[in-house]
Amino acid sequence: MSRKARLYTRIGDDGTTRLAGGQKVPKTHPRIAAYGGIDELNAMIGVVIAAIPREPRDVEQRLCSFLLDTQRRLFELGAELACLPEDQTESMPRVCEEAIVALEAEIDALDEQLPRLEAFILPGGSQAGAALQLARTVCRRVEIDVLCLHEISPVRKETLKYINRLSDYLFVAGRVASRAAGEDESTWRKSR
Repeated sequence: MSRKARLYTRIGDDGTTRLAGGQKVPKTHPRIAAYGGIDELNAMIGVVIAAIPREPRDVEQRLCSFLLDTQRRLFELGAELACLPEDQTESMPRVCEEAIVALEAEIDALDEQLPRLEAFILPGGSQAGAALQLARTVCRRVEIDVLCLHEISPVRKETLKYINRLSDYLFVAGRVASRAAGEDESTWRKSR
């Protein structure tokens, strides 16, 4: 009978960690911030999925399905960022141009369901809608983390495009989720 391995390794107690290729780097390295941010975004999308009603309508089922697929892509993207470019292999799953095209098509399809945006909207609405808007802000910050990494170690253009487009999707999905729940959007107006 084999024993279960311990979850903790103690390797990072000195403020360092190992990349997927085995290289030891400080936990403050931009590569760690980039794939750690992807992990955070993935967890935030999990919060979004949990906020969608247990008996979802068609639009909410569509959102859940697409968000689950997005989580899988983010997991792969995080694995890619956890490797130095020279340690990446052709067999590694990666975000490709087709994924970006699919993301754009989903943005367009969801946006067709919405009224034209005439003013800035305030984050809120339904629980799922508000969580999607929070996920959008996490995605924007993660994009900055990945761009900081890109400044010192090139990141594939498909990765950069996917993250940029994903924040647009999360914005539109948040509007759709709130609308499906019957919640009105609150618009920004100048404070007094």
